[in-house]
Amino acid sequence: MVPEAVRQTRRDTAMALTEYGLRPDTAFAGAVLLVVSELVANAVRHAAEQSPTADVTIAVGAGQLVIGVADQDPRLPRLSPEAMGEGLRTVSDLAAAYGGALGVEPAAHGCGKVVLVRFQVPDELSSYGRRVASRVF
Repeated sequence: MVPEAVRQTRRDTAMALTEYGLRPDTAFAGAVLLVVSELVANAVRHAAEQSPTADVTIAVGAGQLVIGVADQDPRLPRLSPEAMGEGLRTVSDLAAAYGGALGVEPAAHGCGKVVLVRFQVPDELSSYGRRVASRVF
């Protein structure tokens, strides 16, 4: 992973949101893009030595948008308010502002972790939130 990964993932996410019918100039899209940027930056900064790549997943459906960033580094970030760095605190605050939450879990295949951020899609975007879609990049 390289720092350019943050910019590229942000561009890919913006394109995916547009494909899902969400205009990139909404406050909600801005929050999603900032969260993706922070999570990928954290993966580059903290996991790159043990994980040369990270997978970013965006899933939409049932009124939710879920972002997952998976890497092969087994160390789990501490999510208590006093232990979080500024980036994860921002992510947590943005998720909470949209009725969601920040979480982390061990990867399903047993190596690494997945940082998950759930958002409730705002009512004014409810038709967007009813679509079911998923994208990995």
